[in-house]
Amino acid sequence: MNRLVTYLSFVRFSHSVFALPFALTGALLAWRVAPFRWSQVGWVIVAMVAARSAAMGFNRLVDARMDALNPRTAAREIPRGAMGRGEATIFVIVSSVVFIAASWRLSPLCALLSPVALAIVFWYSLAKRFTSYTQLFLGLAMAVAPVGGWLAAGGRGGWEPWVLGLAIGLWVGGFDILYACQDVEFDRAHGLNSIPVRFGIARSLWISRAMHAATIICMASLAFLVPLGPIYLAGVALVAGLLIYEQSLVSERDLSQVRRAFDLNGWVGILYFVTTGIALYVG
Repeated sequence: MNRLVTYLSFVRFSHSVFALPFALTGALLAWRVAPFRWSQVGWVIVAMVAARSAAMGFNRLVDARMDALNPRTAAREIPRGAMGRGEATIFVIVSSVVFIAASWRLSPLCALLSPVALAIVFWYSLAKRFTSYTQLFLGLAMAVAPVGGWLAAGGRGGWEPWVLGLAIGLWVGGFDILYACQDVEFDRAHGLNSIPVRFGIARSLWISRAMHAATIICMASLAFLVPLGPIYLAGVALVAGLLIYEQSLVSERDLSQVRRAFDLNGWVGILYFVTTGIALYVG
């Protein structure tokens, strides 16, 4: 049991609520015109959890040396010795294999694209060594979720998954900018790149706010592609309220509430998925 707790902590399993609801939302949109099967739901969940676990494990592996130097991250599993590099490597490989296997169970197209999806989610962990726009690559990695859910449920063509993917990418990139503000001094001292390192905290906060405003615009515009009705728009309004509150918790002079703001994002995905599902069912 203790080992299981270590593994769950290693990949921050609770943060699966960030991507999974949007993968399922993409599937919901596809099921409007494609046959529904409960087995698809199960394999979508397996694929998403496995892909995210592989990505997070890879991130912890490649960042282990830097994590050990950073007081904020020094207590993570590899730096403190709770998990060895070899064990972590095996975990990443197994998670990747499970993701590819689940993709095969969904469709040949999903299986064909699964290595591309893994390459995208792995690249984020390396991006900070090469580009200041690291947070945008995390947004890209998460934007894959609704597109993957759409394809897994049999969706073909249409703008719906791409508009939703853009919304998710902007949302994730926006809150990751807030999170990265905590490490500006450390990143500068160790040659790591990020939007806050390049533009400073004050300007980065405005970039984050602009991205979250664009998120709401994209979510609302989906109602013009799919007849989702007032229930959906009410859900988007609630998401907007959450993001406004999240942004209000962080300022250039006070970053003490960044973690609290970050955790609010778990509710964004759940709220959006539930209201979209209700809107589709009622419609």
